[in-house]
Amino acid sequence: MASGEPVHQAVAPELPTRYRPQDFEEDIYRFWLEERAFHADRDAPGPVFSMVIPPPNVTGNLHIGHALNNTMQDILARWHRMQGDVTLWVPGTDHAGIATQHVVEVRLAREEGLRRQDLGRERFLERVWAWKNQYEANILGQLRRLGASVDWDRVRFTMDEGCSRAVREVFVRLYEKGLIYRGDYMVNWCPECHTALADIEVEHEEREGRLYHLRYPLVDGEGAVEVATTRPETMLGDTAVAVHPEDERYRHLVGRRVRLPLVGREIPIIADPLVDPEFGTGAVKVTPAHDPNDFEMGRRHGLEAVQVVGFDGRMTEAAGSRYAGLDRQEARRRVVADLEEGGHLVKVEPHRHNVGVCYRCGTVIEPLISRQWFVRMKPLAEPAMEAVRSGRTRIVPERFTRVYLHWLENIRDWCISRQIWWGHRIPAWYCRQCGETVVAREDPDRCPRCGSDALHQDEDVLDTWFSSALWPFSTLGWPDADSPDLRRFYPTSVLVTGYDILFFWVARMMVMGLEFMGDVPFRTVLLHGLVRDAQGQKMSKSRGNVVDPLEVIDKYGADALRFTLVTGLAPGNDARFSWERAEASRNFANKLWNAARFVLMNLQDFDPSRGEPRRENAADRWILARLEAVTADVQRLLEAFELGEAARALYNFIWDEFCDWYIELVKPRLAAPAATGAEVAAAQDAAVQPEAPAGAGEGDPGAASSRYAAQYTLWQVLEQTLRLLHPFMPFISEAIWQKLPRPGGGPRTLALAPWPRAGEAWPEAAAGDDGRIARFQRVIDTIHGLRSIRAEFRVPPGRKAHVLIYAEEPAQAEAFREQAEAIRRLAGVDRLEIATGSGERPAQAAAYVGPGVVAYMPLAGLIDLEAERRRLEREREQAEAALGRVRAKLQNQGFVTRAPAEVVEQERQREQELAARLELLAQRLAELG
Repeated sequence: MASGEPVHQAVAPELPTRYRPQDFEEDIYRFWLEERAFHADRDAPGPVFSMVIPPPNVTGNLHIGHALNNTMQDILARWHRMQGDVTLWVPGTDHAGIATQHVVEVRLAREEGLRRQDLGRERFLERVWAWKNQYEANILGQLRRLGASVDWDRVRFTMDEGCSRAVREVFVRLYEKGLIYRGDYMVNWCPECHTALADIEVEHEEREGRLYHLRYPLVDGEGAVEVATTRPETMLGDTAVAVHPEDERYRHLVGRRVRLPLVGREIPIIADPLVDPEFGTGAVKVTPAHDPNDFEMGRRHGLEAVQVVGFDGRMTEAAGSRYAGLDRQEARRRVVADLEEGGHLVKVEPHRHNVGVCYRCGTVIEPLISRQWFVRMKPLAEPAMEAVRSGRTRIVPERFTRVYLHWLENIRDWCISRQIWWGHRIPAWYCRQCGETVVAREDPDRCPRCGSDALHQDEDVLDTWFSSALWPFSTLGWPDADSPDLRRFYPTSVLVTGYDILFFWVARMMVMGLEFMGDVPFRTVLLHGLVRDAQGQKMSKSRGNVVDPLEVIDKYGADALRFTLVTGLAPGNDARFSWERAEASRNFANKLWNAARFVLMNLQDFDPSRGEPRRENAADRWILARLEAVTADVQRLLEAFELGEAARALYNFIWDEFCDWYIELVKPRLAAPAATGAEVAAAQDAAVQPEAPAGAGEGDPGAASSRYAAQYTLWQVLEQTLRLLHPFMPFISEAIWQKLPRPGGGPRTLALAPWPRAGEAWPEAAAGDDGRIARFQRVIDTIHGLRSIRAEFRVPPGRKAHVLIYAEEPAQAEAFREQAEAIRRLAGVDRLEIATGSGERPAQAAAYVGPGVVAYMPLAGLIDLEAERRRLEREREQAEAALGRVRAKLQNQGFVTRAPAEVVEQERQREQELAARLELLAQRLAELG
């Protein structure tokens, strides 16, 4: 397809010889944009389907997970658009606060040796905006390459003017309701990013560590208390030792005091239910400035909080001059050495435990007390839980509903302030004159309390998830109450996102949507998993298994990437990517392309406007019945959000039934001369004479009408199949569809063509069938069985077989006789005998047994029987040995209990496969005599 050439005006009906997606995908996408195929007209009548894109972070280009997410969304959008729904899919990007600032800072340090402080806030933010503009353009270009049918008239960014106004409005309203407050609380602090993190921004890694047992002597000299800790360096900030109130071992010590080693400070022994009596010795050190549980105990018991680790990750002056300035690891080594020297180190044990790290840079976080802004989440969480419990929002798959509810039931206040520069600056100002805090929608000029103009805005910015939580309504025009998009498209229909941000994003959108819109933000949440490599490993740069979606598109085309990612995928499950699967998807596209070329070459004298023929040929009726079945299946599966199974159903129909069977079956009929108008009319009116057998003479009207029926069926099945396939593989389906005859006008693009409905292809099927289709299916199954025999016994392709078919019913025997030529051609048969009833099995014959059918293929003369026996015997011995090894593994309890569950399951499947193989080998050997 030449660049710039309108897709709907093909010069010739043929497709190019080779399937090369690079030659037409860009032009097709341009054509869709010219046709405004993706624009949602809010004034158009009809039901609405709306989605907002999970906005990709402008930290970099899209990864393979984005490709999966957007493919799933695009399937739903295209499907609903073709169903006639007013379909809006809002695109956009996220500023991604900490993440984006971090990558810009890394580049600044690497390329220029500068820190952001060297540039100052304003100049640094100019650099970040330049980064944003570059990568946002890349991201939007990648969405086009993928085929995403988003409404490009409605692109949004979380820091654009409208979204920023929404952020301020929400902050002010929550503050006025007392749901946003500022206070000194324990937060997760990243010493590398120099900012607070919300609880869910901390990732927990299981690591090998050590448990240090320390001896704290009682002040009265009557012994000591042994405590256990994983962080001995923080003992310098201890202000108590705690035990459980019901722990009989320590009840007599509660209220007494110990002397803190290395420091000399006297600290009390307290009782608190937060202590786990099973951990370590049952007695724990209490460091209110460096542990969330200790912070709560400190507040309850009025303990001092001594901060010995600073915001830079180094020890403070409060740690003492010997340790001040050391980083945490160096301080740990020195503290342990000093404790040992002083006789206070009892023992050190290996200890595997979870360590919290920053989700962006991987630095071990430090719990610190800091003045931050928080959202009170308990009052907001209850409506979000009720909305899911009552079914106003459905989570797919349902198993994640329990996860969602559990998190909200145990939610803590949300720390929303971040000590960075990139993001929405907190709309709070502090008066230097009187200390008043002013929270306002517009920047204030003077303090409302004292009138001073000495106002200073808070330096912090909001957590990036704060603005993202407003995305479903901020992108539609809120806070403008009369926004027409908001009235028409909110609540949105479906949110497609990864299960890994169910808490980060989904729950917070639910909270904000209910609070500010009075309704849920989406009716359905469709969750998917991660995209892993072929071995099931998480993709990461360190493993070297990251896949760039553009690389796949450049090599195999966008359709192949999309089909690879979605085929067989179940909601909520992880997907696996392999280059072999991508190549298989490309091969599937190539198969369809070649089939379409064959169809188009045989439609050059075809005019569907002549009308639909009567369907007397069993092959035509069979393929139409199969088309009806797959149409119903795809509709049902899409309605259930089983996108992967819908793709699999289409694959099986196109590859097996349409390409490998029907096209092969109709080839002889297409060799007949074209039908005249009179012959077509006669076939439509009467259709009393049977279809002519293959090889009928020229000018035979039966052969001509049979050819027209075959042409019409090929055209009809291909056209409807392309409409079914379009949401999954939009480019190739559009490219082929544009070449097909389309009587009666209609839409100029497949993207706006009507979605197929069951009963559309063959209305007569609703009246039932006299059994011809079922009988024809048995013919297909028998041919398949004969092919399997040839493959199993390695019959050379050029060697023709003798086949005997026995059918229980006379009608079935007649069906075999009608398709005798097809059986000979497709199963490699030269001598075919068909009879009703049952017959004696020939000597040394392989058998196919189906419902009411037995087919025998004598093997003498086809293969070297003795050599085949030896081969099968060897294979049986190998299979028996392999089965023995597998069963030995599965009988080994050590293997079953210690090996990963998926490895054990693979071995069980292998056992079943080997057992089935042995059964088949025994059957084949018996057939050889």
